[in-house]
Amino acid sequence: RSSDLQHVNATIPYYLCFPKQTRLLLKQSITLWSSGEETVRVLAFLVLNKICRHKQDLYLNPVLKKMYISYVKNSKFTSPNVLPMISFMQRTMTEMYALDTQISYQHAFIYIRQLAIHLRSAMTVKKKGSYQSVYNWQYVHCLHLWGRVLSTIYPSDVLQPLIYPLAQVIIGCIRLVPSARFYPLRIHCIRTLMLLSESTRTFIPLLPFILEVFQQVDFNKRPGRISVRPINFAVILKLSNANLQEKAFKDGLIEQLYDLTLEHLQSEAHTIGFPELVLPTVIQFKSFLKDCKVANYCKQIRQLLEKIQENSAFIVNKRQKTSISVSDGPAVERWEKQVREEGTPLAKYYSHWKKLREKEIQLEISGKERMEDLNLPEIKRKKLAEQKEEDKREFKDLFDSESGEEEEGEASFAIKGKSKCKTPQKLDSDVSSSEDPSDTSSGEEGQYEIEDEGGISSGGSDSEGEQQAEARSGAGRRARPISRTDLRALAAGAADVVEDLCVSDDEYGP
Repeated sequence: RSSDLQHVNATIPYYLCFPKQTRLLLKQSITLWSSGEETVRVLAFLVLNKICRHKQDLYLNPVLKKMYISYVKNSKFTSPNVLPMISFMQRTMTEMYALDTQISYQHAFIYIRQLAIHLRSAMTVKKKGSYQSVYNWQYVHCLHLWGRVLSTIYPSDVLQPLIYPLAQVIIGCIRLVPSARFYPLRIHCIRTLMLLSESTRTFIPLLPFILEVFQQVDFNKRPGRISVRPINFAVILKLSNANLQEKAFKDGLIEQLYDLTLEHLQSEAHTIGFPELVLPTVIQFKSFLKDCKVANYCKQIRQLLEKIQENSAFIVNKRQKTSISVSDGPAVERWEKQVREEGTPLAKYYSHWKKLREKEIQLEISGKERMEDLNLPEIKRKKLAEQKEEDKREFKDLFDSESGEEEEGEASFAIKGKSKCKTPQKLDSDVSSSEDPSDTSSGEEGQYEIEDEGGISSGGSDSEGEQQAEARSGAGRRARPISRTDLRALAAGAADVVEDLCVSDDEYGP
């Protein structure tokens, strides 16, 4: 499909001669741009951009509308794999909106107003789940899209009036449910405001939303659960009650607060009013360090506090060496531009920190890839029923041998009772066979005696019946095989008794 789009991209001038075919091509390209593979998405965007550039008046307005609807539909869920696709759609839509600011203003005004209406409904309707129409990924991604559009196209006299209403909608979204469960959503909104403030050079009070977290969370409280892995704040909007009790929640929250504070203040580090701007932050950080007993948290906040105070002292020193008036706007702008070019301690620290942070992220990504390439064997645990069946098959011979030994013992017990009725010839043969050194298996002896038992039982004497009764009465007990010594004693028997025979003459005749 990517090769087809390459050929289509080369033949777009011919498609423009056929309006119906062009509309079908635009429809299919928007579908591929929003839900295709990475290469297909890029080629589909090139097709859309090229058509809108050639026929801007005819196709730009409907294409922007359909692209926005497709963007909203495909941003319902967010995961580490989906997030790059959503970011790609935001960047490409920003490029499309930059083609005509007049049309972009109309779309931005309508959709930002729609976001504000949803927020107002969530604030006025007193229902349990009313906030869910605002606290979802579609709403958050739409806020970030318009923040990116206004930040990228700036400076624009047409779109500049939309900065204030968008900032108010985002601030209202933060204040709707200011609880700890929605700290991830608050962080997303703060980052959008940070992008908007830094790019458009508009002051937006972000520090109160960051410092409020230090007042709401008790970082000294021991975690109720041991966390297995860290929490990824980039792909979640709210936390569960179990997450709030984990140690990973406070660890990740401190890192996020550290990053947000540093990123925001480094963009204001060159301003002439930086010492007054950071005064509440310095007070809050000192109070946190006084109350917090966790060494890892104190170490990070203390390091950030030192950098802020260092930059504040730098700005105070610079202000003392100049004689410009604060009310002189152009002179203040020139002074701030000069300080920015020279560099501030906080900006230098931020650039160094950002490089280290990017290396950490790359190492994490490469580490995951290396683990995937290792092809480690997976442990497949069998079900209990399957394990039992396998054990039975594996130890079947063992069970059979045990049952065989029991039968052998019973047979030998019966033979022991019947041995008295045997003839001396058979006893001699038994003794000779038992004395054979090559015959060491008791199993073969038992089997051999079992075969001879049938011939012996056909006689049927009184002593044999008594022995059978004794054998049946002792069948419940476990029989013991006859040893060789017992067999020899049994074969010897009792001492021979010699009796005189009385023979009459009548028996032999005359």
